[in-house]
Amino acid sequence: MSTRPLVGRRRAALALSALLAGSALAAVPVTASAAGDAVAVQYRTSATGATADQSEPWFKVRNTGSTTVQLSQVRIRYYFKADSPSTSYRFACSWAVKGCANVTGTFGTLSRPTGTADRYLEIGFTSSAGTLAPGTDTGDLQLRFYQANWQPLNQADDYSFNASTTAYADWTKVTAQLAGATVWGTAPEGNDPTDPTDPTDPTDPPGGGATLFDDFDYSSYTDPALSSHGWNVRSNSGGPGVPGATWDPSKVTFSSAAGNSVMTLQTSTAGTAGSTVQTEVVSRSTKFKNGTYAARVKFADAPRSGPDGDHLVQTFFTINDLKAPMADDYAEYDFEYLPNGGWGEAGDILYTTSWETYNPDPWQAVNQHTESRQSYAGWHDLVLTIDGTAIKYYIDGQLFGTHDAQYLPERPMSINFNQWLIDLAGQTSTTPRAYDEQVDYVLHVKDQVLSPAQVTAKVNAYRGAGTAFVDEVPAP
Repeated sequence: MSTRPLVGRRRAALALSALLAGSALAAVPVTASAAGDAVAVQYRTSATGATADQSEPWFKVRNTGSTTVQLSQVRIRYYFKADSPSTSYRFACSWAVKGCANVTGTFGTLSRPTGTADRYLEIGFTSSAGTLAPGTDTGDLQLRFYQANWQPLNQADDYSFNASTTAYADWTKVTAQLAGATVWGTAPEGNDPTDPTDPTDPTDPPGGGATLFDDFDYSSYTDPALSSHGWNVRSNSGGPGVPGATWDPSKVTFSSAAGNSVMTLQTSTAGTAGSTVQTEVVSRSTKFKNGTYAARVKFADAPRSGPDGDHLVQTFFTINDLKAPMADDYAEYDFEYLPNGGWGEAGDILYTTSWETYNPDPWQAVNQHTESRQSYAGWHDLVLTIDGTAIKYYIDGQLFGTHDAQYLPERPMSINFNQWLIDLAGQTSTTPRAYDEQVDYVLHVKDQVLSPAQVTAKVNAYRGAGTAFVDEVPAP
């Protein structure tokens, strides 16, 4: 609806030494071969410059043991130094013999930074990647990573980088783990991946909660994947907004911005109901209730074309159906930005609203809201958390509003984005104008409250792994 308010090798060597009465390893240095390695890693780079648009570490994993290896138990770490403490990175797989869909990549921060490494890229494999028989290798893993803002990166000071290795060769400045034990390579000093003091990778997706994540990587509103992933692009008539307006699915488009796929909702009018076009994208399933909801949304203060001033509403919200006026099992939780006012407001205002119920006629609302009267033009990280005690809204990592337990949902909801006009009173011109709301991604984690930082880490982990969509949330 949205209508208004109110570990490592040393331990393995010691264990083996004890098994052999301490004699066999007495003079053997702690290297990959000391523990009877099962895999080796070969490396090459196709981006040899000290400065490059992206780093391109390519690998082959070779089974040097005598038993078959499950690739899902293999992890490779490539160590590098971030260009700045705040730099965010993206992972991509260009091509892989095993299939890029079966290769994952996540970024982590070292607990003991050195002059050549404070981060790592960890490469893993899904169960579908299969096995390696003794003496075989994975074939090419043509991988790359880059800064999220696409600025050039400095490779010259990266621990695992070697500009001269342009053909595959064994490379011990990357590490490999097999079933949790380091079996290849040497990490930067003090950063053995299997050291018990090594912290959990802060960019790994937090565990426990069934998750919906969508990067909105589609070709158009008619892309079959959009529907198969559970989204409906609205075409039916009705509220909210200007009576008689059209909801046009063709005005929901997809493009690339700053290296990410983006969904755009366009709303337009020429001052009449017949010329007014509104847009909405809604999950077909109402299966979302407690947990964390998040989206990165770009609000706009001005139209993309034509005169400004319309009473526009740009949203991200969850909702279920009102079974009867004032029904107490109704629920709705809104982020709504009005760049030109409306509902009695004269200027920019952003509302977060938690609904218990309402009566459409005569109008009566039972809700709690928090608002801020300022411009929110531009990209914003919106996070909503619902547990058994409260509803909390965050904007750009900061708590925006906390709403009371009486507004908690009794039934599951859908997830929605829409952009519409309250009325045509804000701008009476008959000159055509159009407004855009953009959406970078959406995330829901069932029954788990994440902080905004954990949301960012989870999204980065999915993107680092090349995962554009996942839906683990069970039907109600």
